Amino acid sequence: MESALVGVVIGVVFLLLLLRSGMRVINQVERGVVFRFGKALPGHRQPGITFLIPVADRMRKVNVQVATLPIPTQEGITRDNVSVKVDAVVYYRVTDPARAAIEVQDYAFAVGQVAQSSLRSIIGKSDLDDLLSDRERLHEGLALMIDSPAAGWGVHIDRVEIKDVQLPESLKRSMSRQAEAERERRARVITADGEFQAAQQLANASRIMSDTPEAMQLRLLQTVVEVAAEKNSTLVMPFPVELLRYFDRAARNLDPASAPAPQTPTGTVPEQPARADAS
Repeated sequence: MESALVGVVIGVVFLLLLLRSGMRVINQVERGVVFRFGKALPGHRQPGITFLIPVADRMRKVNVQVATLPIPTQEGITRDNVSVKVDAVVYYRVTDPARAAIEVQDYAFAVGQVAQSSLRSIIGKSDLDDLLSDRERLHEGLALMIDSPAAGWGVHIDRVEIKDVQLPESLKRSMSRQAEAERERRARVITADGEFQAAQQLANASRIMSDTPEAMQLRLLQTVVEVAAEKNSTLVMPFPVELLRYFDRAARNLDPASAPAPQTPTGTVPEQPARADAS
């Protein structure tokens, strides 16, 4: 009886050990691909506790999080013959764990190599201005070029971004001089346009003042007020010619005898009025 009980205990312990050896825990960010005698089982194991057949099953865990893969600096020549160095970053994730574990030996390394060759290809097809300003279109083109082979490995490319474009020092100096010349050109154009508008306004003002002389007097008085605001200055005010003309016209109206004699034709004697003889 005791031997039978010992045998049962040994059998239970062995069974527990067997179950323990076949139990696996899969994290939330992972999926499990099971190989039974070297052959992959269809589908994949979900997160949680899963059981494998000891000796027969082997499981490979595949991370399904979005991974970041920096692309080393690639040197190339653009379409307009400028030597540049460009580095980028790739964001990808595994969408089919079974294919990622079977179709490619190391999908992260494979994605990195495809990304480097695609980046060099994009550099050769683009102009320098596109690399510096039109990056969104280049990002879409890079993502399409990398995603095309990666889709067969069960990997999806979420996004590709160019981080930095390194230019030769000589080209940087040339671009700096070009930008400085462009800013100087814009400054001169703005200054000339301001002078043109000011000249137009002055011409309009001069026409208005020529039509109404009183406007010139008002402008003169306004200038006097502005100058007189500074108490440490001496103001010499010219006498208006229009005021002299006003006084001249007033004097003529008060003294008709002082009016100038009427002009007579040259060489003729003005007729004398006839006098009556006093008898």
